Amino acid sequence: MPLPIHHSRRSLLKLSSALAAGLILPKPLKAAPSAQKGKLIAYVGTYTSPLQNMKATQVDLPPGNGRGIHLFEVNRSTGEMTPCGVVEMGTSPSCLAFNAARTHLYSANETERTGDNEAGSVSAFQIDPGSGQLKLLNTVSSEGKGPAHLSVHPSGKHVLVANYFGGSVAVLPILADGSLGKATDVKVDQGTVGPRKATNAPPGSFAFSGHDQTHAHMIEADPSGHFVLHVDLGLDQILIWKFDAEKGLLTANNPPFISLPPGDGPRHFAFHPSGRWMYSIQEEGSTIVLFDYDGEKGRLTARQTISSLPPGFAGSNFCSEILVSTDGRFVYAGNRLHDSIATFAIGKDGTLTFVTEEWSHGDYPRSFSFDPSGEFLYSCNQRGDNIATFRVNRQTGHLAFTGHYTPVGNPSIIVFHDLTQGK
Repeated sequence: MPLPIHHSRRSLLKLSSALAAGLILPKPLKAAPSAQKGKLIAYVGTYTSPLQNMKATQVDLPPGNGRGIHLFEVNRSTGEMTPCGVVEMGTSPSCLAFNAARTHLYSANETERTGDNEAGSVSAFQIDPGSGQLKLLNTVSSEGKGPAHLSVHPSGKHVLVANYFGGSVAVLPILADGSLGKATDVKVDQGTVGPRKATNAPPGSFAFSGHDQTHAHMIEADPSGHFVLHVDLGLDQILIWKFDAEKGLLTANNPPFISLPPGDGPRHFAFHPSGRWMYSIQEEGSTIVLFDYDGEKGRLTARQTISSLPPGFAGSNFCSEILVSTDGRFVYAGNRLHDSIATFAIGKDGTLTFVTEEWSHGDYPRSFSFDPSGEFLYSCNQRGDNIATFRVNRQTGHLAFTGHYTPVGNPSIIVFHDLTQGK
């Protein structure tokens, strides 16, 4: 029986005598809190087949080394991942998203090619609450070519999907059993494609990827769910829509979009937990832009632009992911070719200050995610065919490689489900 360290020798002797006399019975030891928790499952979306019928300007052509959606059990203490299943899919489930209750998982299948417009697809899965294993419910058209991103609306009634190669976005209704219905709305991006050279490109950069046509790269609702924002990399715009959550319809806001510097190529964005600020990362310009966000009108106002790269960098780089820590203190930005994850401190007014950068420990970090505790960050190194695990210093924002590599072919995204929360 464990004893407090301040016990005197006399009190220890008294306690020993009492135990010998049978007067005190030691209480059963309780399991440590971590031992009482259920499994923590990671789901990894991958590229499982090559992209077909691509323009010569498309620089990112993963060979398809993955097998589908890979499942791992995560060690909460060390961050190490152990394989525990795979859903075989030959259609490249490159983006994954849960519903709020985490009873269902949805995948955007980027290399699916169906119909006259070679549309991709979106699949719905039911999650077993005990094991975390997936059961396919159905698959529907994404209504556009190459769906590269999807999210679930806060109402839980719709999946929003961005078709990168189709230059369009779609709204898919979630049915009572969690499966998906046919799209209730589809919007096709229109406008003038930006220049080949990014306004804010680093010196000596030859980065060129998305300015050959319209490319819807991300779609997500604002924190209130009243507005939906989507990024078109080719148009250098963030489009803003009013959203009817009952009918699943998008209506252009006023103004309907905000423009980024020509050629910079907005890719992803992330809201601050306060909802007051939004951060956009530009793929070809290698910048992060801070926007003030008016949640009542759905309006963005740019206030700061900062490089995603360390001071003095020169050459080509393609930005990838951007995340805000759950405590709202840091922004993390992904750099491909430079193969790093940069850390920025968030000031009281939302402005960013570069802190440090950490090697991704793999080639081409396409995305990264925090585990539910925020103690670990996992980098999906697409061309390196691995996921690298980092421990997060919550005070400084620094990342420290744990030494854990997880082999996965062409990993694109990783998301987590704590089975304890589902009980």
